[in-house]
Amino acid sequence: MGNVVCSFNVVYTKQAGSGNCSRAVMDAFYASGVWFAEMLQIGLPGLEDFWLWVTFLGDPKCVFIIYFPLAYFLDHKVGIKVLWLGIISEWLNLVSKWFLFGERPFWWVSESGFSSKGDVSLRQFPATCETGPGSPSGHCMISGAALWPIVTTLTAWLSQHSRRWIVKAAPCTIYLLLLLAIGLSRIFILAHFPHQVLGGILAGIGLGWLLEPQVPFEKELSFYLLASLSLFLSTMMTYWTLIALGIDLSWSITLAAKWCMNPDWIRIDTRPFASLCRDVATALGLGLALHSSYYAQLKGKRLSWLQRVCCAGLALLVLRLFSNMAQPQNVALWYGLTFVKYTTFPWIVVALLPKAVQAMTSSSTKTS
Repeated sequence: MGNVVCSFNVVYTKQAGSGNCSRAVMDAFYASGVWFAEMLQIGLPGLEDFWLWVTFLGDPKCVFIIYFPLAYFLDHKVGIKVLWLGIISEWLNLVSKWFLFGERPFWWVSESGFSSKGDVSLRQFPATCETGPGSPSGHCMISGAALWPIVTTLTAWLSQHSRRWIVKAAPCTIYLLLLLAIGLSRIFILAHFPHQVLGGILAGIGLGWLLEPQVPFEKELSFYLLASLSLFLSTMMTYWTLIALGIDLSWSITLAAKWCMNPDWIRIDTRPFASLCRDVATALGLGLALHSSYYAQLKGKRLSWLQRVCCAGLALLVLRLFSNMAQPQNVALWYGLTFVKYTTFPWIVVALLPKAVQAMTSSSTKTS
């Protein structure tokens, strides 16, 4: 694992003399987490497809290709909040994992020798083999933060139209149940331990509550350029500082490759720098989109509900298609194409599709 250091109280290391890093405590956490995962897999047979679908809904990529366009065409400001909170929470999750480390169940059971101590029946899935450290859960943390503006907006709207507390509490209840389901799905597929899921949920809710009022709107293009550059430089500075201190930040990639059941399940988009590429590109792309000529032409023009529904449907289709296409095995090429795609996504949602839908509907109206 290299020279992994003990940070806070969340570290597991195989090096001798590491008892003062609470190894026994963490081993107990990990062992109980494995037993809980085994209980889920054995006690809920036939639900693999459901849990894989839920874990997909919690994938940080969904913030950019699903939740952002849906929220944007519900309310433009809400959509921008969702995108910004997704960017910031994903960046914080990346950096925090470098400091907190955190094993993942699918490699810990074998690397620690736990599987040799008794009869452990665990299965891996295509979404299991994440290559980054495990603590805290990015699926729970990023989804929790990014979905917060949608919850508060829907709660405020329902409060204006209903006096029944059960109606007002519906968005928050669904939000918490979704986060709980995402967390259980991550445990089920052996991607996380329960305490990592709980930490991710609490961090996501806290970030959503703290950062939603601070989301910037209508800034100069230089602001977005600076934000994108700051995300990149601060991450690289942190990375190289830790490397200079002798910390091996590739330890999790090594273990994931070693213990993943199927090498084809090791994906580039689970590497730590994949999330950085996505965040840097999206921050830049949002600025370019908000200062594009198409967006300037749309200012002051409100789309009808039918036009919004068309835009949202097209956005989900186009972004999902672009996200899945062009997945080269060459790492440098993959990062380059990913940067281009995520730079383009905000422009597609904010400018291109609304302009296209407006043009098509207006021309059809004139024809009729």
